[in-house]
Amino acid sequence: MSNSRFTPSQLPRLEHPDGTSIRALVVDDEPSLAELVSMGARMLGWDVRVAHDGPAAVQEARSFSPDVLVLDWMLPGFEGTEVLRKVRAFQPGVPALFLTAKDAVEDRIEGLSLGGDDYVTKPFSLEEVLLRLHRLVERSGATAANSAELVVGDLVMDLDMREVRRAGEAVALTATEFDLLRYLMENARRVMSKNQILDSVWQYDFGGHANIVELYVSYLRKKIDAGREPMIHTVRGAGYVLKPAP
Repeated sequence: MSNSRFTPSQLPRLEHPDGTSIRALVVDDEPSLAELVSMGARMLGWDVRVAHDGPAAVQEARSFSPDVLVLDWMLPGFEGTEVLRKVRAFQPGVPALFLTAKDAVEDRIEGLSLGGDDYVTKPFSLEEVLLRLHRLVERSGATAANSAELVVGDLVMDLDMREVRRAGEAVALTATEFDLLRYLMENARRVMSKNQILDSVWQYDFGGHANIVELYVSYLRKKIDAGREPMIHTVRGAGYVLKPAP
């Protein structure tokens, strides 16, 4: 572990609009690591629950309704990716951070492509994990925020409610899909490169691997453009651009 450069109290306190605490579910079969992360999250003022295997994690999520998940990949019962799939079936928008010893670039890409919103490898810096969790909760819409909208053509994004509509029809997005669409809408009519998107949405160095951007753009197209005039366009050799449909 690295020497701490900050104390959790230095991060802005996050809470629900009604003043209740943010809820985090930490899932790891190593009790000492689970307790370390839990301790850090509690220092942020969050309500924390812990599970040590896949089935217990899903059961805890049903009763606890966490605002963020911390998931080990390799778990007894079934893997963290399966935990995420099962939890997202009844809590679709919950963000998840994978905390795992699988440290290859390919593993990181796989974890994100399977629905993870962030990825930290073991051994880890607790300060990094807390900062990333704080950011995920800020992005998720669980906290109070000023009402604002982004509008591009018939596509409307409510930043407060974390809702998206196209031509008045609701579009259900995961946390990462929402953030990618927000970035494209904030830069509407501008061509954004894959590296720019990686830096802004994922903030990762993938060593030149942009597969994750292509994957999530394909997810967005299926939800935003399916059966309609397309708004998301590929500019060969340059990147992607979102603009109003003709």
